[in-house]
Amino acid sequence: MTTGPPSLPLDTITVMSSSPEFSLDTADQRVSYGIALNMGANIARQGGVEIDLSAFLVGLQDGLSGARPRVSEADIQAAFQSAQAKVEAAASAGAAKQAEEGTQFLAENKARKGVVTTASGLQYEVLTEGKGAKPNPDQTVEVHYHGTLIDGTVFDSSVKRGETISFPVTGVIQGWVEALQLMPVGSKWKLFIPANLGYGNRAQGAIPAGSVLIFEVELIGIE
Repeated sequence: MTTGPPSLPLDTITVMSSSPEFSLDTADQRVSYGIALNMGANIARQGGVEIDLSAFLVGLQDGLSGARPRVSEADIQAAFQSAQAKVEAAASAGAAKQAEEGTQFLAENKARKGVVTTASGLQYEVLTEGKGAKPNPDQTVEVHYHGTLIDGTVFDSSVKRGETISFPVTGVIQGWVEALQLMPVGSKWKLFIPANLGYGNRAQGAIPAGSVLIFEVELIGIE
């Protein structure tokens, strides 16, 4: 997860003249770079809008210097509405494609030996069967997990970070809430979570809208 720089009061920001030459040696230069880096990363994650870098830099400089806007507020709002409509249309089309691929994947996966499908549509495969207690909704659990999309893309992994994570049983997506209460401590299961038990038709970071989620989950303990 990317952590942005701390918010800075506007009166602490000094507008520097633009120059093709730059360095990142001083704290002010690194703060400037960090702010821009995180702005760019956030824009890229949201997607759907093509950024004109020249216009972006002019707008940034005008905003920092307090210059009179070069485009009316009404025109800016109209442009934002148009961009938002484009983003929503792209998201809707993407969600439909993910849903179609996910439905096909789950239908084929359901037929595999060892895969159990619950009434909700959750699918799981027992990799290691533990012998401990099963968590209840009021408890907090410690787990290790590795999450991928159906194409193998890794979107989150405590295993890769090298540290377990703890959270309330009911503090996660519905597919996890259901699975955790079925797992004895010491178990390692592979979960196949339909979109309606995951993040539904909304994107979540690197997870496209409508995605089936695959997790290898190891239930370490109940706190």
